[in-house]
Amino acid sequence: MSEPASISTGIATRYATAVFELAKDANSVNTLESNLDALDAALDSSADLRDLIASPVYSRADQQAGIRAVGQAMGLSELMVNSLSVMAAKRRLFALPRMIAALRAMIADDRGEVLAEVTSAQALTPDQAAKLSATLKAKAGKDVKLKTAVDESLIGGLVVKLGSTMIDTSVRSKLAALKNAMKEVG
Repeated sequence: MSEPASISTGIATRYATAVFELAKDANSVNTLESNLDALDAALDSSADLRDLIASPVYSRADQQAGIRAVGQAMGLSELMVNSLSVMAAKRRLFALPRMIAALRAMIADDRGEVLAEVTSAQALTPDQAAKLSATLKAKAGKDVKLKTAVDESLIGGLVVKLGSTMIDTSVRSKLAALKNAMKEVG
């Protein structure tokens, strides 16, 4: 892991641990989870928000005021708004995406679940998602919560990340393997 990535992960993990413990003490883990969903969606859809958390052009005060206004407009909990404000004051908002991922992992672990990131060529039907979840539960030995995404470039199949295990059954990877095999022959 590169040094900047490990530093970012360390920072994110420390903030995530503090936020998770405070949410757990206040019995508001479900609220925290809904806040994470809202933040994730906002980060995915808003280039301005991504700029706000990553750009060094904004001063600490501007970042802090901006993230507070965004958090309040989104209806985030006071705990989340205050945490984001502290991160802005310390110039740590760049670690927000990693903090969200760390918090999701902590919530899942607390519930005895494991998070599986599933990327498919087309959206999974509820029946497909249920079957995949049951199959992964048998492999992991824990309840599995699916985080799905669609990537049409896969052509077909799935890419599943379950903990440190990656399962790639996509047509794209099979074509790439075939291409490499053909290069070796000729």
